[in-house]
Amino acid sequence: MTTAVQSTQPEPGSVGARPSRGRFADKAGLRIGERFASPGRIGAIVALVVLAVFWLLPFLWAVATSFKSETSAAATPVSWLPPDGFTTDAYANVLREGNIPLWTWNSLVTATAITLITLAVTALAAYAFSRLDFTGRRWLFWGIIASIIIPPQVLIVPLFYEMLTLNLVDTYWAIILPQVVHPAMVFILKKFFDQVPVELEDAARIDGAGRLRVFWSIVLPLSRPILAAVAIFVFIGAWNNFLWPFIATSDASLMTMPVGLQTVKSAYGLQYAQVMASAVLAALPLVVVFLFFQRQIIKGFATTGFGGQ
Repeated sequence: MTTAVQSTQPEPGSVGARPSRGRFADKAGLRIGERFASPGRIGAIVALVVLAVFWLLPFLWAVATSFKSETSAAATPVSWLPPDGFTTDAYANVLREGNIPLWTWNSLVTATAITLITLAVTALAAYAFSRLDFTGRRWLFWGIIASIIIPPQVLIVPLFYEMLTLNLVDTYWAIILPQVVHPAMVFILKKFFDQVPVELEDAARIDGAGRLRVFWSIVLPLSRPILAAVAIFVFIGAWNNFLWPFIATSDASLMTMPVGLQTVKSAYGLQYAQVMASAVLAALPLVVVFLFFQRQIIKGFATTGFGGQ
């Protein structure tokens, strides 16, 4: 005689059945019984939308002005839509009077080199502060943190004399080397390395792996999100840097994008449309980079402990 085994799972719709949250509730992270359109959630969304609009307005205004004629850009009262229509004359003048391809190449070479060297230096330093126990480690780390508050402009004169002594002025290295020191990135990477389980490294060391092998094969692969975030922020800072490349080089063939765009001037005074067109051309590569790597930026900083963890 066989006995039928009855299921203890309640039928949908019966008493005691677990209500389904639905696909959208699951993606939004809502708990059972929590309304999707709660007043707090609506207020947060509205506040974020307002902040996003205020953040985008200057960029949209720059784009709109860059497509105006110089007469419409300087006319009062200002308006989003010019009476004589939009035009690309400002971009044509900037591209004709400047050497955009060369400036873009110089910025790409220097910013990429700065990013790669900075990642290598800061990652090794952060791992040493996180895992190694050496004399003066605490005081040295606090010294690095304190150096974050030093304005970069204070170091311009000694850095220039250093480059002059090393005969590096008017070279790529004069632009690259002084920009590879980022104390804030050492702090961010150390905070992330502190969260990597030590047991993984101990298991590798038992198998005979050395310290550098553990760092290369275990720590770095687990740190890809934060490394990507650090790389993007360093790249953006190096690309936008105007003051140091302007001081370190006088050779026109070594001008970066921010420095080169400042040479595009008109004999008729300040040309608002051309200024905005130059700004849009300089910012366009950074916008593309951010759009492609925004997930890595958010994921990287969310895993460092700054996201409320």
